[in-house]
Amino acid sequence: MQELRSAVRFPIKLPVAVGAQDIAHDAETTDISAGGVLFRVDTDMAVGSTITFKIAMPASVLGTPADVLVNCVGRVVRCADEDGRKAVAAVIDEYRFERA
Repeated sequence: MQELRSAVRFPIKLPVAVGAQDIAHDAETTDISAGGVLFRVDTDMAVGSTITFKIAMPASVLGTPADVLVNCVGRVVRCADEDGRKAVAAVIDEYRFERA
């Protein structure tokens, strides 16, 4: 199977607040790219569903003077069982930066 990803992925574990169907879920990222994110969560998420998520990007990772909060809207493209949790891959459709 050929790899179709178009952006470089960065393996980084960060807490992420995910909203799906007006329910908040705590999750942790596994990797992030310019076009999407992979995170672990305890709940199934339907492929194709719209989600919102907030990730606080540390200043030390970004090389900025302060942390940056990234507010995103995306869609679930994959949800699979992995190590007792759900591995959810989502594309990022919209994002907005804020100072954390």
